Amino acid sequence: MTAVVGLTVASLVEPWQGIGLRIVDGESWIGGIRLRFDAPSTHDGGVTGITGWQLGGCPTAAESIDGLATTHEDETWVDRVPEPAAWHNDLGATAFDHLVVMTSSLERTCQAIASATGEPLKRIREAGPIRQGFHRLGPMIVEVVESTQVTNDTASFWGFVLIVDDLHDVAGRLGPDVISLPKPAVQPGRFIASIRPGVGLGLPLALMTA
Repeated sequence: MTAVVGLTVASLVEPWQGIGLRIVDGESWIGGIRLRFDAPSTHDGGVTGITGWQLGGCPTAAESIDGLATTHEDETWVDRVPEPAAWHNDLGATAFDHLVVMTSSLERTCQAIASATGEPLKRIREAGPIRQGFHRLGPMIVEVVESTQVTNDTASFWGFVLIVDDLHDVAGRLGPDVISLPKPAVQPGRFIASIRPGVGLGLPLALMTA
């Protein structure tokens, strides 16, 4: 099975540490998936966001999947994952729920992901002008979102959703200037809240109950 084992993010670490994420030597571990932080490059105009993903167990060696910068880890990857005790963070984030990829063509991007990873499109959800396709890559769901506002010929990473132990406690500690009030998620019985853009994480981040 192909699994997402890491994400590379162009962002300053201080805003992430400010919301409670534990970052050591530019890396944070959430549910066994590595987040690697790179300072925004002046050569790229200081652009922030997810700049690439790392895949394990992938049957191909594609360096780009419909425009998504891709690197690959060999089977020794699991030996380099630290013990779960090192995953603890004050945010209470225990796992990734899903990674969001934006596209102008759901069929094109989902076909590219399936062809490169061997992981099929699980389902499509129609939500008015938005269409969503879902792949499972190891512990992470990849949600591909087609929007008429996206006009590029390739896909791009957007943001992700983390599962936290106690969303209402996090919202109370961080306060309304940092995070929105928890509200019912699309998934029945779950709640979700978004970190405010002004916090400066460099990408959209939402927190969700398990």
